[in-house]
Amino acid sequence: MENTPVKDYSKRGRIIRTSILFGVLAIVLLVLLFSSFYELNEDEFAVITTFGKPTVVSDPGLKVKIPFIQSKQIVSKATKGFAIGYDIRTTASIPSESVMITVDYNFVNVDFYVEYRVTDPVKYLYRSEDPVGILKMLCQSYIRDTIGLYHVDDVITTGKSEIQASIKEKILKRLEQEDLGITLVSITIQDAEPPTAAVQEAFKAVETAKQDAETATNNANKYANEVLPAAKADADEILQKAEAYKAARINDAQGQASRFRQLFEEYAKYPEITKQRLFYEAIGEIFPGMKVIIMGKDGNAVQTILPLEPMLEVSEQTQDLGE
Repeated sequence: MENTPVKDYSKRGRIIRTSILFGVLAIVLLVLLFSSFYELNEDEFAVITTFGKPTVVSDPGLKVKIPFIQSKQIVSKATKGFAIGYDIRTTASIPSESVMITVDYNFVNVDFYVEYRVTDPVKYLYRSEDPVGILKMLCQSYIRDTIGLYHVDDVITTGKSEIQASIKEKILKRLEQEDLGITLVSITIQDAEPPTAAVQEAFKAVETAKQDAETATNNANKYANEVLPAAKADADEILQKAEAYKAARINDAQGQASRFRQLFEEYAKYPEITKQRLFYEAIGEIFPGMKVIIMGKDGNAVQTILPLEPMLEVSEQTQDLGE
């Protein structure tokens, strides 16, 4: 009877140890279970490494991996960005990044915002230690190189789009060579201004003058568009009148020439009659509506003709008789 408590204690110890063992096994099973499943979102890649060999999973949903044998790393597909020339959180300027020199030896503050995304998660993770840092250094290098090819006026005013496009093209070519698993989505000039207040005011004045010049040019073009059609219409009308006058003069000249030829032919046949007729016609034109009195040799009136038409008719009849 005295050994009973010892047996009870031994039995209780085995039960406790067994319970602890089962508890540990349960925890291990739960850990294995939870580490075997993972959820992949639509905007994520999963890089699964099996014995050092990576594979990419890009389809979203619930996925399974082998615990302890396979490891995973999540890489975002989303477009991300960083600032150059200023602190994106405080918007404070960073002169070491933003101050640059132009081709005309002027200083200018230029702020950029760069957007990128991952295209190959394996290369992104294993090609280099800091692909984003490399991208930022490339951007800074090509930004300074490109800004140095432009005049300060172009950087601050009209040349921004061209500068951005040139920088982007250079970076994309370099990223293709480096093969870092990331690509440049966009690079945008956020702000560009002279480094001093006095220079800023000067450039504002230049910009205002350019806008005024553009306004004046637009107004001139508007006035030209209003005036030119009317002027062209007037010119067309003048040309048409000139053509009509030219045609009338030519027709008149041709008629006069034809009449002269006919008179010449008549004169060649009947010179005296033709002379008399032309004389009467001339008198009729010079003295329209006047009396014509033919005097005899003794000074007495022989005949009064008023008007001259009967005389002309007589002349024509005489000519017809002669024919």
